Amino acid sequence: MRRIVSVSIGSSQRDSQAIINVCGEDFSIERIGTDGDIQKAIALLQELDGKVAAFGMGGIDLYLWGGNRRFILREAKKIARAPKITPIVDGSGLKNTLERRAIQSLAEKNPEMFQGKRVLLTCAVDRFGMAQALQETESEVLYGDFMFILGLPLPIYKLKALESAVAIFAPMVVQLPFKWLYPIGAKQEESPNKYKFAQYYQWADIIAGDYHMIRKYMPDDLTGKTLITNTITPADLEFLAERHIQELITTTPSIDGRSFGTNVMEGLLVALLDKPLAEITPDDYNRMLDKIGFTPRRELIGV
Repeated sequence: MRRIVSVSIGSSQRDSQAIINVCGEDFSIERIGTDGDIQKAIALLQELDGKVAAFGMGGIDLYLWGGNRRFILREAKKIARAPKITPIVDGSGLKNTLERRAIQSLAEKNPEMFQGKRVLLTCAVDRFGMAQALQETESEVLYGDFMFILGLPLPIYKLKALESAVAIFAPMVVQLPFKWLYPIGAKQEESPNKYKFAQYYQWADIIAGDYHMIRKYMPDDLTGKTLITNTITPADLEFLAERHIQELITTTPSIDGRSFGTNVMEGLLVALLDKPLAEITPDDYNRMLDKIGFTPRRELIGV
């Protein structure tokens, strides 16, 4: 049995392990959190290097995307360089394919889901496939990158405007300590200021993006809202039910009661493709996704 391991700088309270059969082969997929300790994550990657089929880099992205440009996060680069034998992925390959397909599939099967609706996408620079797919639906999209990354009350309603701003600010932002930009370790279990951007949560019919970004400023009452996200645990379901979320949609499938991150599932696809990471293309991922048949998970919570 081959092993896929996500080494995350997120909270160890979210650790999980499951066995999944894909294409007739059993895989162990596992998430190990280091509670915000980047050096511990690097040491674990080095310890397991060559002993597992693929690594996922969890709790941090390697790149921020703006249009066709990508900007490498300084601290993520240290983690990505740790393994020398086993391939490591951050989930961006599936954010470009699986998440894009998820939005397209939802829109095709249920056009009224997006028609005339308001969508809050917490962060487009780490969900570029989702951002581009949402732009093609008949919805009004608020891109919350400056709010949810930098804490600035600057909603953006045009993807092109966001891409222009990212080109200016990203070279500076990627040099900052990652903990300034995104909740890591125990911070993932906190909502530090649930009133800061409450008006934008209330404005939206659909709230989409990274779960920890969504939770970061989540108000107590989101009655009737739909969430499109992933990396959801059973404890998260209880948390969302308490806030009266109507429907949860995850772009990755439910496995043993939780939705693993895109980095884990991309690691699985890399193992199945069995070719050098540098040679894997979006077409390879799409072909494998067609073969596996991953579809968005939909679950009514507050009904």
